[in-house]
Amino acid sequence: MSTFWSIATFIIATVASGVADQSPSSLTERVDMIELNHFVDENGREVFQQLIFYDWSKQEKRFHVRAWRLVKKPSQLPTRRWNPTLYECVWHDDGVRKMVTSASMRETWSQQDPERVNREFLSEDRRIPLWDSHTAQANGETTSR
Repeated sequence: MSTFWSIATFIIATVASGVADQSPSSLTERVDMIELNHFVDENGREVFQQLIFYDWSKQEKRFHVRAWRLVKKPSQLPTRRWNPTLYECVWHDDGVRKMVTSASMRETWSQQDPERVNREFLSEDRRIPLWDSHTAQANGETTSR
């Protein structure tokens, strides 16, 4: 009987350590606001679209950028959900499904990059990442351009 328990313990330990080393297949985060920004040139032509994820700073009474990403395909645009009422953005990075949700969304058109402007109030190194650094590094994520 002790051989059985030794083998069972070994199998459980192996499976548990393997699961701990793997990155998750799905990550979800909630933010205070999602911005869909259309960056336009001097003639009003769209240069790129980006998603900017914000949290509200009670101390500074303003939104602070947590992260951003370029919109590469229409499926990455925010989608309105009704039950519960929220907006969600979903994309896949290296086999990992990532979703960010928010109760608020705004859409802007600008010739200034709102994410870069926000750096004047909160530098990139002080931002709260969407996911912990271990998970983000495992999935090749960065917050700088």
